[in-house]
Amino acid sequence: MSRSTPIIHKTRTQVVVEVLREKILSGDIAAGEPLRQSALADELNVSRIPVREALLQLEAEGLVKFEAHKGATATELSVDQVTELFELRALIETDLLAKAIPNLRDEHLLQAEKVLDELESAFKEEDAVASWSELNTQFHTCLYQAADRPHTLEVVHGLNTNCDRYIRLQLLLAGGIPRAAQDHRDLLTYCRNKDTDKAIELLREHILHAAEAIRDLVAQQVE
Repeated sequence: MSRSTPIIHKTRTQVVVEVLREKILSGDIAAGEPLRQSALADELNVSRIPVREALLQLEAEGLVKFEAHKGATATELSVDQVTELFELRALIETDLLAKAIPNLRDEHLLQAEKVLDELESAFKEEDAVASWSELNTQFHTCLYQAADRPHTLEVVHGLNTNCDRYIRLQLLLAGGIPRAAQDHRDLLTYCRNKDTDKAIELLREHILHAAEAIRDLVAQQVE
C-alpha cells in the first residue's frame, strides 16, 4: 500500500471506493442512509459501473449492505456491539487456545505459518481487503482446531463473522496492521514453544486492544 503510488494508476472503482469509504467513516454519509448509484455517479462524475463495483467492495468491508427492494445503505455501526463481541471473543478464544496448545502438532503449526505468510502478503494490497478477515480466521483456526472442540470453534467462527467489518476498519483505518502482524508472529512462536500462559495473555491483549481501537473509530463516526 505505497503512499507514493500516483492516483493515475488507480482504477476509477478504487477512487470511488476511497471517496465513499471516507464519506461513510467521517459521517458525511450517515449510517442507514441510502446510497443511490445514479446520484453517486453524477456526483463523482463517473458511470454507474465503478459505483456499483465500489459499493460491492464496501459491502465486503462491512460499510455497505444491500437489501431487497431497498438497495444499498451505509451500515449501522455500534460501540456496544463491538464491546460485547470482542469481550466474548477474548473469553472463548483464550480458553480454546489453552486447550489446543498441548495438542498442537507440526502440521498445525506449518499450516498456520503458511496462512500467516498469505495474510501478510494480503496486508500489502489494499484491494485484497476482502481476504484479510478470512485469512485471519484461517490462521487462528489452525491453532484452535487441536482443542478438538468443534462446537466451540463454530461459535468462534460466528463471532468472527459478526466482527468482520470492525476488524477490517481497524486494520484499514486505525493503523492496526503492524501490531496485528507482530502479534500473530509472536503468538505462533509461543504456540510452537508450548508457552500456554504467554500465548493466552497475548491473544487476550490482541483481541481487546483491537476492540479499544475500533470503539474509538466507531464513536467518532456515530457522534
